[in-house]
Amino acid sequence: MMENSYITLQHPLFLVYLPLAFGSTKSSTNFLSTNLHSTVIKLSLKYIDINIIYNKVEAIPTLLSPFPFLQFPMASVSKLSTLNPAASLSEALPPRRNSSRNCLLSFKPSSSTANYKVNLSASLRSLHSLPLKTSLRIKCSQTDGNGSPAKRTVLHDLYEKEGQSPWYDNLCRPVTDLLPLIASGVRGVTSNPAIFQKAISSSDAYNDQFRELVQAGKDIESAYWELVVKDIQDACKLFEPIYDQTDGGDGYVSVEVSPRLADDTEGTIEAAKWLHKVVDRPNVYIKIPATEACVPSIKEVIANGISVNVTLIFSLARYEAVIDAYLDGLEASGLNDLSRVTSVASFFVSRVDTLIDKTLEKIGTPEALNLRGKAAVAQAALAYQLYQRKFSGPRWEALVKKGAKKQRLLWASTSVKNPAYPDTLYVAPLIGPDTVSTMPDQALEAFIDHGTVLRTIDSNASEAEGIYNALQKLGIDWGFVGNQLEFEGVDSFKKSFDSLLDSLQEKANSLKLVSH
Repeated sequence: MMENSYITLQHPLFLVYLPLAFGSTKSSTNFLSTNLHSTVIKLSLKYIDINIIYNKVEAIPTLLSPFPFLQFPMASVSKLSTLNPAASLSEALPPRRNSSRNCLLSFKPSSSTANYKVNLSASLRSLHSLPLKTSLRIKCSQTDGNGSPAKRTVLHDLYEKEGQSPWYDNLCRPVTDLLPLIASGVRGVTSNPAIFQKAISSSDAYNDQFRELVQAGKDIESAYWELVVKDIQDACKLFEPIYDQTDGGDGYVSVEVSPRLADDTEGTIEAAKWLHKVVDRPNVYIKIPATEACVPSIKEVIANGISVNVTLIFSLARYEAVIDAYLDGLEASGLNDLSRVTSVASFFVSRVDTLIDKTLEKIGTPEALNLRGKAAVAQAALAYQLYQRKFSGPRWEALVKKGAKKQRLLWASTSVKNPAYPDTLYVAPLIGPDTVSTMPDQALEAFIDHGTVLRTIDSNASEAEGIYNALQKLGIDWGFVGNQLEFEGVDSFKKSFDSLLDSLQEKANSLKLVSH
């Protein structure tokens, strides 16, 4: 429980020990080692206890000097003034047997803001001046001050009981809006050109940075990438504790190469290397589309030790090619330790039904109409069977000996497009171990509200195969479906990308920062 979870900042080693599972029963023995001189740690909790532990009384004024900045924007804070006078701290509690002194301060939301999270921002830039044995311990409580435990969600159960990682399919400023989602169990983030087009064009949060970039002489596309990279870096920082807790198994943030490169093998390789370098975070996934031209790019990028989210997968045949590219890349890397090169394969779901349902309605027979809304989940279930086959056997076992991790299946496009279908249709039937489900707001809210956590992905493999074959007999060409959806996906992302650049150009012109 969170009552037993701490952040410990021990000078000068700066070992941060923070189980961010928010109610997880997992052991809090994972450590993140980092230099905290210029680090900002942010928590989003309902109730916070702060223990300031010091080994020398004379250390108190120095210890307190970094903390005049405590901000609780949506809470009433009691005893905040005691952070300032050192005397009140030294007299708060009698000396302990180990000659250390201890002061406990409690903060809780007011009743009018009980449903909001308290944001505690701790700037630790001056810690280098503290005595060697000084430490700050922050105890994080899951109660709201009245003894009521903070609510766990089904997302925690999804990961802890069934081994599926819930991710959020959206990203915008302020990135700190992700904190309540992390508290609710979200373990990663995906983005794409359409998401950034919506975020940047509809928000003023990017204006100041954009103005500075253009005034500095950046062209519009370069300015765009700087806006994106900052969001990705900030999000990576928020998910870094999860990344470290899981030894690189989770806590990733995805950013996509330019969609204009979808048919450019070498251009995609160079763009992936560049993005990986400029983001410079261990928990970033570089997204590469699974087009015919970019499958060789995947192999090369993996071989260079860069973790990849392969996106826009719509067919079993292309998915198998993606797995082979991942395995080929691992083998070609020449690395003795493959544990830090990971990947997910983003298999798109709802768009499959959207396309196939139109054909079934044209056919119009009772058999055809009865298969509406079943194609996507059936194909996804078969993809999971393919995943199990490919990541077993001698070839895979040889890579495991070098630390290789499976390329997890990631279910993408999980929002329901047809209002006649259940709103968890593309989440609930696809629950299984070693998978990821990335959900936009609609799907995430629906599953948190009334989703059921139960392993379903392989509960009826024969039924999935039967549906897949029945659709083929009705004339559904799965190869055509995959190619068509891939074309539409790439085209949609290109249009979003181009539209955003046009919007940024107009914004620059309106600010009279550039001229044609």
